[in-house]
Amino acid sequence: MRIDHRQAWDLLCSMDRILLLTHRLPDGDALGSIYALYLVLKSLGKTVRCETDAIPSSLRVAVIPCDEPAFAPDHVVAVDTGDRKLLNDELNERYGDRVDLCIDHHGTHVPYAEYTLVDPTAAAASEVLFDMLKLAGFVLTEPVARELYIGISTDTGCFRYGNTTAKAMRAAADLMECGIDTEYLNTELFETKTREYAAFERLALNALRTYFDGKCAVMVVTRAMYEESGLDEADDKAVNALPRQIQGVYVGVTVKEKKDGGFRVSMRSKEPFDAAAVCAALGGGGHRLAAGCELTGTAEEVTNIILNAVKPAIEKIG
Repeated sequence: MRIDHRQAWDLLCSMDRILLLTHRLPDGDALGSIYALYLVLKSLGKTVRCETDAIPSSLRVAVIPCDEPAFAPDHVVAVDTGDRKLLNDELNERYGDRVDLCIDHHGTHVPYAEYTLVDPTAAAASEVLFDMLKLAGFVLTEPVARELYIGISTDTGCFRYGNTTAKAMRAAADLMECGIDTEYLNTELFETKTREYAAFERLALNALRTYFDGKCAVMVVTRAMYEESGLDEADDKAVNALPRQIQGVYVGVTVKEKKDGGFRVSMRSKEPFDAAAVCAALGGGGHRLAAGCELTGTAEEVTNIILNAVKPAIEKIG
């Protein structure tokens, strides 16, 4: 059932013994929104804990102490998770069919919670939370504002992507007025690379190929690249943006070989290419200019599947 911001706040206020979840391989918005909500609920006197996948070292700046004793939750709330299958397998099996509330911003959201607050016009799930808290009259503390800023800034690429609206900028300005150190956060989030990531990026770029007169770029990332560079898989997300950065490319695709076989596909595009529509046709989803899916087969087979899927949209661009 779809609900609005006020109803979502009232529902949260009625809950206790709450488990917070977000999608596997969490990004900045996943972490910013889950930790912001954790801090808000704790301030209301709730018993609450978070469960997440391994956190990338590049996003450790978002982590807060929240090692709560284990308890059997009475309520489960998911954030920034547009489909229950985006939870890791264990969490999906344990909690996927008992999520009471989901707070999300994906236009391709597949309903799975009893109650759903989705605003596809928001730049990030953290912006949806910000709107809810503002409407409820909740007084933002610096730690909550810090997490929400991390969520909004990372999902907008430090306010560079097409989902950066005037409303998102105003939200960021309000969060800055809470006293957060944005210079430090922006440096840590957007201008710092580990040596392992730098080595990984070099290997990945060597594997990049372009198609359709340079309008599509595909980069296949193998398990061997992780091993050679020493990079942990949780720290590889920044590489997804690289193919789209090439001049003339409308859609950049990163194809990552999974440990258990198959490939995870990340698609980043420029207008007028609709990445969400292409990925939805391949069993995935996401945003218009940033989407993904998972495919099986060899690297060559998966690349061909992707090229066949993007070709009609590329041809329409001309």
